[in-house]
Amino acid sequence: MLTRRIGGVEVSAIGLGAMPMSLDSRPERAQALETIRTALDKGVTLIDTADAYSADDRDFGHNEELIAEALKGVDGVMVATKGGHTRTPGGGWGLNGRPEYLKSACEASLRRLGVDAIDLYQFHRPDPDVPTAESVGALAELLDEGKIRLAGVSNFDPAQIREANEVLGGRLASVQNQFSPAFRSSEPELELCAELDIAFLPWSPLGGIGSAGELGARFAAFSEVGRAHGVSPQQVCLAWMLAKAPQVVPIPGSSRPASISDSADAVHLELSEEDLARLDG
Repeated sequence: MLTRRIGGVEVSAIGLGAMPMSLDSRPERAQALETIRTALDKGVTLIDTADAYSADDRDFGHNEELIAEALKGVDGVMVATKGGHTRTPGGGWGLNGRPEYLKSACEASLRRLGVDAIDLYQFHRPDPDVPTAESVGALAELLDEGKIRLAGVSNFDPAQIREANEVLGGRLASVQNQFSPAFRSSEPELELCAELDIAFLPWSPLGGIGSAGELGARFAAFSEVGRAHGVSPQQVCLAWMLAKAPQVVPIPGSSRPASISDSADAVHLELSEEDLARLDG
């Protein structure tokens, strides 16, 4: 497994997005745990979760508890979690970026993960009712208190990224935004992260739950390049992202051992300049 850095910490160049293992379409727990174990066996040392990854408000924190169970006795894995999203009855989503809420959410995540400090804690999504500086200020305090080792943000635009990094005194470690062949509008954020040497973690890099399997059918270039190299369109997609900048660390979501195994192998795929130009087009 090739590696990259988040906030100076070395992690696998491909991470595991654990969200699909906790939504209402979640797999059996045994399959979820096997998926995580397979990721570890392939050399994955970054697992992305969030307190809000659950079926609804009744099992809030499900994904964090699953990750904690899978990682008992395992060292050397960075667990990145998030706070600021809430769940509502019936499976809906809400936002709460108030500093006091983020601090209490962090405390709850510490308990569920069973750790003294969270490796990477990310503000999940800006709350339009709370100034960005106030929300990110809570992360700065958590850093200073030693509750979290690294701070990140998610779903931020370039201006918000710059503001967050300023509030954190230059300590912003990561930005997690949606980016895929179907969603390329985060290119400015990716380029800014490369400029500032901040890790960029594309979420739903293969198109999201229910769409990843159709990537090759929707985007012929990825299928054609994959056939030429004898690999899946999904591997091509992740290798294409890795070639964008050394700061890119994709976190493909997975709920099956076979899918994370295939994704992890993308680090070994070398794309030519011609391949990359074709995929960019």
